[in-house]
Amino acid sequence: MKRFISVTAFAVASSLIATSAIAADEWILGLNMAKTGFLKSAGETTETAVEIAVSEINAAGGINGKMIKVVTFDTGSDPKQAQVATRTLAEDHNALAIIGPFSSGEARVAFGAGERIGIVQIPNAASTPGLAKDKSFAFRLTEDEGKQLNRMLTSLKNKVSAKTGAIMYESDQFISKIVGTAVMPPGFKNVGIELTSEPEGFPQNAFDLSPQVAKIMQNPPDVIGVGAILNGAVKVLKEAQRQGFTGRIVGSQLFADPKLVDVVGTDADGMIFASGFWWDLNDGTRAFTKKFNAANKENGITSSFPHHVDAQAYEIVYLLAQVIREAKLTGDESNLKQERIAIRDQLRKTKYVGMLGPVCFDADGDAELPGFIIEIKNGAWTLFDQHPADKCEG
Repeated sequence: MKRFISVTAFAVASSLIATSAIAADEWILGLNMAKTGFLKSAGETTETAVEIAVSEINAAGGINGKMIKVVTFDTGSDPKQAQVATRTLAEDHNALAIIGPFSSGEARVAFGAGERIGIVQIPNAASTPGLAKDKSFAFRLTEDEGKQLNRMLTSLKNKVSAKTGAIMYESDQFISKIVGTAVMPPGFKNVGIELTSEPEGFPQNAFDLSPQVAKIMQNPPDVIGVGAILNGAVKVLKEAQRQGFTGRIVGSQLFADPKLVDVVGTDADGMIFASGFWWDLNDGTRAFTKKFNAANKENGITSSFPHHVDAQAYEIVYLLAQVIREAKLTGDESNLKQERIAIRDQLRKTKYVGMLGPVCFDADGDAELPGFIIEIKNGAWTLFDQHPADKCEG
């Protein structure tokens, strides 16, 4: 039996009626997700991953005999709605903690609401460097975009001859712009890749990228670094190839979307990027992938394997379950404020072991996670290299 209540950005009022259906003897978690809007490709299956974890934990007896119930809120990929989601999940549904918000742009505004209310939020995708720094209730079970980019560039340097590079990025998207202007330029420099031109920005909804690519192709580079999610990366790839680019498209983890090869097939061959998850790593990742694909099929969604943000959402549920046990919470709504604080305090000292190995949080609330470097070959993801998680301090 599924223990989920869905809320949309357009149906907040109706969600209040559902609150009465939540039993007092259940653990309530919120899910602040981007199921629709421009982040749909990466965000729509977060719910699938969370459902799997909740079903597994509940089938094993729940947490101290009480079942988990998740209340979901679809932001439509709108940062303003992510802030509404945080308030709704915390104040109207009395969630103990929140999985999400999804993106960096959403987390940037929702974290403020979480701090004022005093509720832990753990995004599974928001990866802008330093996003949770100086926040008391903000944690992230996703790897920093800068760290993953540098891991990819280190692998590239060790295995591929690349001396020159160019950068293109989505200029109107928060994290894409940061990656394109602040993360990639020093990253390229650190591995000895000389930029042949200034980074070229383009609007997310741009139809024609020929002017921007033409500037880059005046002095064709060995690699083009792309700061964009799936659709933007595909636009750059297609236009660059149309203009005769024969090098590689590289990136951090922004366009590490399993749907990439579904969209462009073997045209993506040679692309190299980072991912926070590799489905064929071990028995645990393979078992999760099998369950994930089967659940998506039931929901009418085709999937080859989980996005790293799906795996991270799955892990967040198990992490919170462990924290609730370790903090010896009761779920008593009259003590909700103190129990939310207890979750925060326990998270700072918890060491969790999941599918990808040990996970802990640094002083800025960021999880230490491994990095998997992916190369597209023959229209398929292949493991190019991998980097272990940084060690936890203390």
